[in-house]
Amino acid sequence: MRMSKLLLPLVLLIGAIHAPTFAQAVPDVKLPPSPPGQAAAQVGGTWSKGQDGGPQYTGGKWITVDYSRPLLRGRPNIFGSGAEYGKTVSGGGPVWRAGANATTRLTTQVPLVIAGKNVAPGVYSVLVELREGAWTLILSSQPVQDKFDPNDKVKLSGSTNYDPKFDVLRAPMTVTSNAQQTIEQFTISFIAVSERALTLRMEWDQTVATAAITLGT
Repeated sequence: MRMSKLLLPLVLLIGAIHAPTFAQAVPDVKLPPSPPGQAAAQVGGTWSKGQDGGPQYTGGKWITVDYSRPLLRGRPNIFGSGAEYGKTVSGGGPVWRAGANATTRLTTQVPLVIAGKNVAPGVYSVLVELREGAWTLILSSQPVQDKFDPNDKVKLSGSTNYDPKFDVLRAPMTVTSNAQQTIEQFTISFIAVSERALTLRMEWDQTVATAAITLGT
């Protein structure tokens, strides 16, 4: 009995030494405060059988939006209300960069039609005029700064220096509230993509804003 009592701790010690270690080092996560994101859709192509026998999509053209994705980080009602609506995210002005950091940019390889207005293939800055319950999508051809220069009062950086004379398009967006779901990170996406149409969607907190797009000719 005495021998058994002496052996038990020894057995437990040996088992602990030889037991596999499952603890994993936590990796360092290095991201900017508003990480980069991209929305993308490919349209106008066709599906066929590839050389390997699987499906292959060919002839498609890209529509992309490159932007930065700010997070709520516990901030309630990010867009505010009343006279203060939109001032938190747009620095006190009505025109928002639709994201964070550098100016949000839309690239389209195909002609688009938004709110009955034609948009030629090219690269455009994306901004939003924020009014409570009534957002306006803006596509602009204003020259953009590569890096913010406070002395540059002409080129666009975010929404700084925004000049409406460069507007290519102003289109009303459909704005709704999703009280059942809070989106932590600002998200731009394309939804309801079909052969000749798609919808641009922006969502953050409990606000969702969309703009219908069709392909031009």
